[in-house]
Amino acid sequence: MTEQATKNKDQKQAAPGPDPAVAKALSRSSSRGAGQWLLEWVKSISVALVVWFFLRTFLLEAFRIPSGSMENTLLVGDFLFVNKYLYGAEVPLIHKRLPAYREPRRDEILVFDSVEEEGLKVVKRLIGMPGDTLAMENGVLIRNGERVDEPYTVHAHPSDLADPDQRERMRAWQSRYLVGRKPEGYAPNLQNWGPIVVPPDSFFMMGDNRDSSYDGRYWGFLPRANVRGTPMFIYYSYNANSWRPLPFFSDIRWGRIFSVPK
Repeated sequence: MTEQATKNKDQKQAAPGPDPAVAKALSRSSSRGAGQWLLEWVKSISVALVVWFFLRTFLLEAFRIPSGSMENTLLVGDFLFVNKYLYGAEVPLIHKRLPAYREPRRDEILVFDSVEEEGLKVVKRLIGMPGDTLAMENGVLIRNGERVDEPYTVHAHPSDLADPDQRERMRAWQSRYLVGRKPEGYAPNLQNWGPIVVPPDSFFMMGDNRDSSYDGRYWGFLPRANVRGTPMFIYYSYNANSWRPLPFFSDIRWGRIFSVPK
């Protein structure tokens, strides 16, 4: 072996390995970087959840139209955002309401808690305010003695006047609020009823599809405390009764998206 080869071999054998302290520091730095990344990710997700919870609780909520009681204003397959701030959102746990920006008005569309089924949200139109005298004659709404023009209504089945059991149910609750006539012999139906007076802190709600709406004519007045909000705009809509496969994607109602129900 030559002298130069021997020298090179000795240098290779003498070359020091990685410093254990440096390796440990690098490992610690790498672990710290991964931990910081995980922490930032968790913080971002937490902030997003808090913002979502705040928006859903106090400002807006998504709502889907499940029935045709509000046709043609709202259709089955419409998805909309509800403004909860306008009439005072409810604070979770303590069940107290924030101050309302303003009170509901006649002919507005409201989303509210059902008076019959807990947890169910319902959408109808506000027909009567506290103190209003309401009646219907042959399908025409009479409010405070005057006929009301309702261009948004649909009368699809004018001959359907409700079955006898439903008519008896209408008579039972409406008789307590009748004015100008005696309860004896009172026989209301969907097209002819009243006059009745709306009590304090209550509203009278009806669907725009007058002959196919299960509304206040059957179950009575809506307490003001049940009101949750009003539709802001439709953010998605599709024809749920379409013959096409996967109508959620294949039969979108593009013309309804971002429209405001009135």
